[in-house]
Amino acid sequence: MAELTSLADARSREVNEKHGDDHAVNLSRLRALAKRLKTQQELARELWRTGDSAARLLATLICRPKAFDRTELDTMLREARTPKVHDWLVNYVVKKSPHAEDLRTAWSADPDPVVASAGWALTTERVAKKPDGLDLPALLDEIEAKMKRAPDRLQWSMNNCLAQIGIEHADLRGRAIDIGERLQVLKDYPTPPNCTSPYAPVWIAEMVRRQG
Repeated sequence: MAELTSLADARSREVNEKHGDDHAVNLSRLRALAKRLKTQQELARELWRTGDSAARLLATLICRPKAFDRTELDTMLREARTPKVHDWLVNYVVKKSPHAEDLRTAWSADPDPVVASAGWALTTERVAKKPDGLDLPALLDEIEAKMKRAPDRLQWSMNNCLAQIGIEHADLRGRAIDIGERLQVLKDYPTPPNCTSPYAPVWIAEMVRRQG
């Protein structure tokens, strides 16, 4: 914890706070520390229990994802309220867990929109890598009905799923683009030069173009 504190700097805190995060550690330096520590499951658990965001980010990098049981992961997800901790927990830990599919279905239907956003992130992963067994038209129905009014974090995850369906599944691409155009979600999102807009119709078109 002392070393994490020593890695903090004002510039990182300023940047992180703009994204809703509450730590001041440069992520490149955090990754370098994780590389030095290597995998240490019990240390990861201890770091998570501190409640400190930087410590929790480090925990996601040095843990053994398959060592957590389903209840632990569910509890951790509900404790992870800042965006970066939430995202790293889902992407670096839950996605590698044997409980990922069970949690995907449970979280997607959760009344807490932050928890539900994790379920949709896992669904997006399946759309891209293991779509067999998913009812993609039903997912589009749900996105069409709920995304416009969804809270920000959940809306972002649903939009990612919409775009992924359009990118990966040519037979549903037209409908995905149509939904995006009608809902207009993230159409005016500020996008830096040379970056692709998260607005689904633009995002889908650009990724399909790159695939050639």
